[in-house]
Amino acid sequence: METQQKTADEIKDLKACLNDLITVLALPAIWSIHEPSQMVSTLLEVLVGMRRLDFAYVRLGDSFGCGAPIEMARLAQPRNVTPQEIGQALTPWLEDGPHTSPILVPNPIGEGQISISTFRLGVQDELGVLVAGSRRGDFAREIERLLLRVTANQAAIGLQEARLLSEQRRVAEELDQRVAQRTQELAMANDELTKEIAERKRAEEKLRRDEKELRRITDAIPQAIGVLAPDGTVLHANQVALDYTGLTLEDLKTDDFRKRLFHPDDLDKRRNALEHGVPFEVELRARRKDGQYRWFLFRYNPLRDDEGRIIRWYATGIDIEDVKQAEERIRNENMALREEIDSASMFEEIVGSSDALRKVLRQVAKVAPVDSTVLILGETGTGKELIARAIHKRSNRSSRAFIRVNCAAIPSSLIASELFGHEKGAFTGALQRRLGRFESANGGTILLDEIGDLPAETQIALLRVLQEREIERVGGSQPISVDVRVVAATNRDLKAAVAAGSFRQDLFYRLNVFPVQMPSLRERVDDIPLLVEYLIERYAKKAGKKIRQIRKQTLEVFQTYDWPGNIRELQNVIERAVVLCDGDTFSIDETWLKGEQDRQAGPAVPLAATIAEREREMIEAALVQSRGQVSGPTGAAARLGLPRQTLDSKIRNLGIDKRRFTTQSA
Repeated sequence: METQQKTADEIKDLKACLNDLITVLALPAIWSIHEPSQMVSTLLEVLVGMRRLDFAYVRLGDSFGCGAPIEMARLAQPRNVTPQEIGQALTPWLEDGPHTSPILVPNPIGEGQISISTFRLGVQDELGVLVAGSRRGDFAREIERLLLRVTANQAAIGLQEARLLSEQRRVAEELDQRVAQRTQELAMANDELTKEIAERKRAEEKLRRDEKELRRITDAIPQAIGVLAPDGTVLHANQVALDYTGLTLEDLKTDDFRKRLFHPDDLDKRRNALEHGVPFEVELRARRKDGQYRWFLFRYNPLRDDEGRIIRWYATGIDIEDVKQAEERIRNENMALREEIDSASMFEEIVGSSDALRKVLRQVAKVAPVDSTVLILGETGTGKELIARAIHKRSNRSSRAFIRVNCAAIPSSLIASELFGHEKGAFTGALQRRLGRFESANGGTILLDEIGDLPAETQIALLRVLQEREIERVGGSQPISVDVRVVAATNRDLKAAVAAGSFRQDLFYRLNVFPVQMPSLRERVDDIPLLVEYLIERYAKKAGKKIRQIRKQTLEVFQTYDWPGNIRELQNVIERAVVLCDGDTFSIDETWLKGEQDRQAGPAVPLAATIAEREREMIEAALVQSRGQVSGPTGAAARLGLPRQTLDSKIRNLGIDKRRFTTQSA
């Protein structure tokens, strides 16, 4: 009977296990698409009820993306214990590797001991561990362990699928998030691009409106104005620029317009300046529609957008031709003034009251207010230049320039350039355009001193100036109008020169409109005391001396001497005497003048020949002492007390070869 009962119990138990197996096999259908925690909760509840367990415990690893192990437990009876406390109590039997089940361990949920069976989840035990615990004495039988192992395998399969599903969901969610984020970014970028395009369109529209308004404004400005692209291409030019050049806006937009507009010598001045991107200015000669070039000052200023890029260049041109002419005129006037300072006139004001001088001054008073050409005649040293200056100062041109030109002191090859100017490249050494003395004197007076030494070809050009009031620069083809009063001076007999064919008759008549004959000093004997007092005071002050009186005998000598060198000779004698004077009484060594008087006495020879021969001797003696040097403090001019230009003229007129004295010295 006992054997039959045991067999009956085993059959009953086997049936129960089969029913439990069916239940376990049905679990995947129950927890499909559930989260791992839901699957574990269902599994634990089924095991505790199905196998009459005291507790069932599961620990899942962090492979489910939770960041920490998942611990869950189900108890047959409510107990005040947490899954973590159960797991901590079981840890020694869960981490030391596989154990033979069942294992008798301290009861983690109560008193005494309890049998547990542990089952690893996953092929490599990577999913976690399942623990079943019961205080039944027959726990766990072989078939029960088999059932629990099947349950663990089913749980492992379900958890693996859940993990894969969870990973798929995570990847899908992450992909959805990225897609959503990228979509949002693209939407934002599209919005920004749309805004930018709209803003650029508004800016371009505003720029068009501004440029249209600017064109109206620039057309009303009396200056040449141009609007350029960043590369320098002309976009717009105001009406003033178009009217000046005679070109259309389409002409200005061509590649070669600069060659048509600017002077060839100025084309390189603006090159590469636009590339620097900073404001700059440049002086260029722009061609007027009639073919003439005028100087302009062009200023270039860039216009930038909000990002600092250059979008336009604005160029303004100011006509500075008059300024350039004035600068050139001032340079020539300054040069003339420097020459005048270097060769200062013999005294600074007219001194004397003789009838001969009064006659000249009355002539000056009458001719000065009118623009008639004046020819001043007289011996060397009589003060012809001083009279010319007096005419200018009393004229309506007194506020303008007075330009003096010594025609004898300028080489014949350069006299035309000096008087009328030259263009760049007109001859070797003409590196730039230069205004002549006539242009520098425009509006004023020009003194042509020693006019009798003017070369024949220059006489023709001067005749045209006097007739037509026009000049042509050397190397130029454009006539230039000048408004200049001409005063000429000479110590030569121009009528004799006309008769000899060395001076043009028609030019003589043009110059001889109002002749003024300067008296010699021997014709102004009454003026000598005044001149002596004036010159003594002048040179004494210069030498830092005080001379209070003049020896009567000295004054008598001065008044009886013939003075072939006129006032200039008197000036030199007085200057030398002042230098040698030790007291406050002025006197001279009478032999200075008596020797000259004695040399004048002798065989009857023409006066002009005697004077010329005496000048030759004095000049040659001075050249010997100075070794052929004319200018400078030790030159022949300084030794003779003559301006360098005057001595050069005399050397040419007398046919003296300066090189001979240099060679002799060597």
